[in-house]
Amino acid sequence: MKSRFVRAMLASAALAAAIALAGCNADMASNGRAQAPLSERTLSEIASKNMDKESPILVRIFKEESELEVWKQTRDGEYALLKSYPICRWSGDLGPKKKEGDRQAPEGFYTITPGQMNPNSSYYLAFNTGFPNTYDRAHGYTGSDLMVHGDCSSRGCYAMTDEQIQEIYALARESFFGGQKAFQLQAFPFRMTAMNMARHRNSPHFAFWKMLKEGYDNFEVSKQEPKVAVCEKKYVFDPASTDDKPLKFNAAGKCPAYELDKNIADAVLDHRRKEQVQMASYIAQGVSTAKPRSGIDGGMHSMFSEKMTAQDGYDSRGRAIQVAAAPGSLPRGDGPPPATIVSVPRAPDAQPEPAPVQVASVPMPQPTPDASQAAARSSSIGGLIGNLNLFSNSAAVPAQVQAPPPAVAAPAPRPAPRAVTRAAKAAPATPPAKPKAVAAASAAAAPRMTPAEPEPAPQLRTAFSAQPTNGGSTLTGAQPVVPVGSFDQRWAGGVR
Repeated sequence: MKSRFVRAMLASAALAAAIALAGCNADMASNGRAQAPLSERTLSEIASKNMDKESPILVRIFKEESELEVWKQTRDGEYALLKSYPICRWSGDLGPKKKEGDRQAPEGFYTITPGQMNPNSSYYLAFNTGFPNTYDRAHGYTGSDLMVHGDCSSRGCYAMTDEQIQEIYALARESFFGGQKAFQLQAFPFRMTAMNMARHRNSPHFAFWKMLKEGYDNFEVSKQEPKVAVCEKKYVFDPASTDDKPLKFNAAGKCPAYELDKNIADAVLDHRRKEQVQMASYIAQGVSTAKPRSGIDGGMHSMFSEKMTAQDGYDSRGRAIQVAAAPGSLPRGDGPPPATIVSVPRAPDAQPEPAPVQVASVPMPQPTPDASQAAARSSSIGGLIGNLNLFSNSAAVPAQVQAPPPAVAAPAPRPAPRAVTRAAKAAPATPPAKPKAVAAASAAAAPRMTPAEPEPAPQLRTAFSAQPTNGGSTLTGAQPVVPVGSFDQRWAGGVR
């Protein structure tokens, strides 16, 4: 009973901290997204892995593989993998975030408290990574509001689908209710195996990644959350005092005397030696280095990228570019993309041709028939047009079909119905002759109407142009709606 009372008190304190620190008002308690329960399937998976719904969690992120893992503590006290989620979008490149606006998603070890949970995020749900942490500040790195959130759109964040972030948020919420004061977020450039380290050995970030690998290895071996400290502007993992005195770390100052925690030291050091030997072996075998990512902004898991289709488009200067079919999912720059519609520039020719125009729906000139053809046509349409004497007076025939005086020149063949040139649109000085009977038949068959206004020239629409309304259905590229949406629903315009 006492244990349950303590857990309830801690859960209440965690909830109060979340409301106060995250700026959430009383509306947090009624927010359906933030309070959505875990699914029966997830609860069943938790139970099958010897875990409790409210046991502590730990989160790991891998950029190159575009995956987010949620680990959960088992009843044996060790962490085990609960679920792996494909990341829908991350921005920037492999390597740490260093300054505001560089579009980099952070790498390192971060602490997530209840106050960093954001139930009222514009991106469905979110939690703040805590960047910059002690290590980042010691190096003068800047940046703010770097989140793990929904909506599959990122500018320095890790973006999931709405369904994914709802479940991740719920797992974190339950762990806080169970008494966990904070969970650890480990963000890596890739899975830090010996092979991947050998592949990225030429990267300018290699020294930084070797340091992160120490914490990675500690967790891989012990399956315990590594204790993290910073001194001399570097990470220190699982430090223990050498003289039973409390350790004091200064991020920019000299490290105190410490040693690796004896409970894991032997296993961790043995694992590190094996990894170093294996990496050296891969390098000696000539393992190829990773391809450069110049000009590539971030990435997404293959299960999402395979559903995205590329299409041709044009920027504000009329230059050809490749854009994504799902607007907003792959931003190309720091600023908002231009919303104007531009036309394709035409390359100059030696003899420029006039631009094509649309043809109005008016009767076209017909070849002059001979006498026998005219007689046959007159007899076949006699019942349709009635008394031909009604059109004996030329003033009664509409101007657009009035028979012109006979002409010697033969008429040009009838142009294709889709378009004609401006030269062909102009009427000839001496139009070909047309029998009154044929003119009257044309007038009777064709509806009387004023010449239609020429339609505007076809316009090219890029993925970032304003979208037309479509009868009240969801607008392609609109902001996310409140209900949970899968990737297919969120980017319906970009799914094949």
